Amino acid sequence: MTGTTTPARGQSPTPGGLAPDRGLCTTVGLAPDRDLCAAGDLAPDRGLCTTVGLARAEWQRLEAAHEARVDALTAGHRTRRAEGRAHPVEDFLFVYYRHSPGRLRRWHPGPGVVLEEAAGMPRAGWAHYVTDGAGVRLDLDGFLRQRRPTVDFVRDLLSRTASRPAQLGCFGLHEWAMVHRASEEEVRHAGWPLRLGRSGTDEVVESHRLRCTHADAYRFFTPSAAPLNATRPLRATQLDTEQPGCLHAAMDLYKWAFKLTPLVPSELTADCFELARELRELDMRASPYDLRELGYEPLPVETPEGKAAYIAAQRDVARRGNALRARLLAALAP
Repeated sequence: MTGTTTPARGQSPTPGGLAPDRGLCTTVGLAPDRDLCAAGDLAPDRGLCTTVGLARAEWQRLEAAHEARVDALTAGHRTRRAEGRAHPVEDFLFVYYRHSPGRLRRWHPGPGVVLEEAAGMPRAGWAHYVTDGAGVRLDLDGFLRQRRPTVDFVRDLLSRTASRPAQLGCFGLHEWAMVHRASEEEVRHAGWPLRLGRSGTDEVVESHRLRCTHADAYRFFTPSAAPLNATRPLRATQLDTEQPGCLHAAMDLYKWAFKLTPLVPSELTADCFELARELRELDMRASPYDLRELGYEPLPVETPEGKAAYIAAQRDVARRGNALRARLLAALAP
């Protein structure tokens, strides 16, 4: 039988009735599973502590739809990889985050869902899954035993980040700071020209107050650029410095989603991937590189018009990123 759920706040049901973040999960055609509840399978603030049974035809349809979505999103990268070519924009998420297209392609429904007639299928042997009669479900209790520190850290980071106002004064200059006074060998994308040349790029960095708040972006600043930053964001202080106006903080939502797979439903992970992919394009359009040959029109953040456009984009990043943070927090509810 096919399960249906109450949509999460502000969202419509997906095909098959599964809310993207499993914020509410009610039983259809199944009695409440008290053993799952006792194991913490659904926390009280997720709604009724019950499970949803998905018929084989239904969950395989959802699985196939996810696979087709990911195949379309990763086709270019997979082709280039097979041909030994690289793309400075579209390949970044796979190179930097090291999460393969194959792993992204695997469909996970999230907690509280029993996939009927799956016990004899390969997914029954996947990490963090257990059989439930003839079905298969996430072993949430076992997952949390192993991953509780990560779950707690990510939940804390997301909630703190969302609680802060967006800071809109960095103008995307982190990419410029990564090539400040760098030698040819030190430039990350040396195969692509700098729009303003080497001296012009250095001048932009030196004529601005750098305001990067992202630890992983800051650590790639050149030695000459790092002291020019207003603060010194570090991994150790990440909980105190990350803010929703940061493109890389929003891109990292994809990282947190896949790191907590299969607790996080695959639809949400794919949504985070799509936002990260879009923001990587914005990131590189605002960078010092000239990528017009690849079809990317520069966003000249060194000009007043470019700064205004970047700030407008950051406001949108904060809004959309916080919407995904809310969905991730619902999926990570203790």
